[in-house]
Amino acid sequence: MEFFKIRRDIPFMRNALIFNLVSFVTFVAAVFFLFSRGLHLSVEFTGGTLMEVSYSQPANLDNIRSAVASLGINDVQVQNFGTAQDVLIRMPVQKGSTSGQQSDKVLSALKASDASATLRRTEFVGPQVGDELAADGLKALAFVVVGIMIYLAIRFEWKFAVAAIIANLHDVIIILGFFAFFQWEFSLPVLAAVLAVLGYSVNESVVIFDRIRENFRRYRKMNTEQIIDNAITSTISRTIITHGSTQLMVLSMLVFGGATLHYFALALTIGILFGIYSSVFVAAAIAMWLGIQREDLVKGGVKKDADPNDPNAGATV
Repeated sequence: MEFFKIRRDIPFMRNALIFNLVSFVTFVAAVFFLFSRGLHLSVEFTGGTLMEVSYSQPANLDNIRSAVASLGINDVQVQNFGTAQDVLIRMPVQKGSTSGQQSDKVLSALKASDASATLRRTEFVGPQVGDELAADGLKALAFVVVGIMIYLAIRFEWKFAVAAIIANLHDVIIILGFFAFFQWEFSLPVLAAVLAVLGYSVNESVVIFDRIRENFRRYRKMNTEQIIDNAITSTISRTIITHGSTQLMVLSMLVFGGATLHYFALALTIGILFGIYSSVFVAAAIAMWLGIQREDLVKGGVKKDADPNDPNAGATV
């Protein structure tokens, strides 16, 4: 499906150096903020108090957040748990207050606004659990990165694998840099979004890489830069349809999903936008600079030259 077709190839690679310098500066800034400010980790990573509260009628999550915030407790996660009447509250550790004292104060504040509030259970999530979650998250990220590199090296060529993983890590670090700079809360849903962006970004890279391989087989007189420009230009319509549809869904979560989905959708939004950018200007450019050529991808016969804008061009020789 194509909404439009561009008749002339856009010279993306002509300006690849400029765009990659912008990416490099953005990447360095993200790393700087990660080290200077650090991530604002949620209760799952730092430890804290977890409360399950039940109401006689559907709970008003905004009122609950306001009641807890009035006690001077910040970075509270409030979400429905099972039904609209059951609420799960996660709070960070407060200095000078035990978990039991903290839950008693919160329950009193909740009862003041709604007498039907009933405490179902309360738990203390210790820092050790948080450390395990952080370690598991890093392991998951490492497995994803290694898996992507193996997949691309087998399906295409090791130069594409290196280019794609640099581009994907570029996306991940920039997302983390945004969260560090603005001190947005980094929670398990955000970590899930970061892992999703890895897969999402590599999918776009695979589409472009596959078209590059096809072009190498079809057009023998075009150089590598022209091959890549044609591959990116010919997939623009597909990129707009795919990413536009995905972004509409993510924006709906960002606008209407409430506080629970806000940072998850925000991470996805940043990842989708930079994923498109990195697939075109980072991954493809790095593959070009690594010296990708026809011999790396074409093992058998090639196709004779034809008009690159003719979908039926090229017959096997």
